[in-house]
Amino acid sequence: MNFTYLLLALGILLIPMVLLFVKKTSFNQTIKFAIPAVLITGLAFSIFATVLVVAGVWSFHPAYLTGVSLWKIPVEEFLFSVAISLAGIGVYVSLNAFFPNNALDKFSLSFSNLLMGICVAMLIFTYTKWYSAISFGALFVLIFYIEYLNKLRFMYKFYRGFLAALLFFYIAYGMISTLPVISYTEVINLKLGAIPFESHFYFMGMLLMSIYLFELFKSKAKA
Repeated sequence: MNFTYLLLALGILLIPMVLLFVKKTSFNQTIKFAIPAVLITGLAFSIFATVLVVAGVWSFHPAYLTGVSLWKIPVEEFLFSVAISLAGIGVYVSLNAFFPNNALDKFSLSFSNLLMGICVAMLIFTYTKWYSAISFGALFVLIFYIEYLNKLRFMYKFYRGFLAALLFFYIAYGMISTLPVISYTEVINLKLGAIPFESHFYFMGMLLMSIYLFELFKSKAKA
């Protein structure tokens, strides 16, 4: 039994714990909405991970795992999704507390449209690859729904948080890709170090879903 991936997931949890205890943020108010948001996101992306494993696109190296499974995937993968989503919410909430000015929000829709265009273009050229299809397809659906069918407005703050969260994305995904905890097949022949290009969009979709649910639960509590 090896605890490498488990310790990595638990280590990521230190990020939101530190950020949410910052004086300007309200830990209790944040965590009660963040926990259900990241659990739902973790389950959703665990289903995606299961599909990728069954399709033979992802494989997990047993040397880095405890051997405990959730469906067809290691339980560490679910914990990793929850931890990295919670860390993203911690970054998002902290930035909102310290930088409340949203003057650049007027550009967020244009940027969202650009991202959706990139997703469509990538889907056209890579739709036969499971990881690509899930990464770009899920992100497109999420952005389209949030920008055009949803009343909550937070996308500028999300993009700002995502850029900041890329720091721990490169650390965490760099480690699991380099060891490798996860091996990838049928990915685009473009990587940043050992990290597949698709992983950036997969992570963005994961973070976007968790922050949308976080904002949704907050808004319902105020209604």
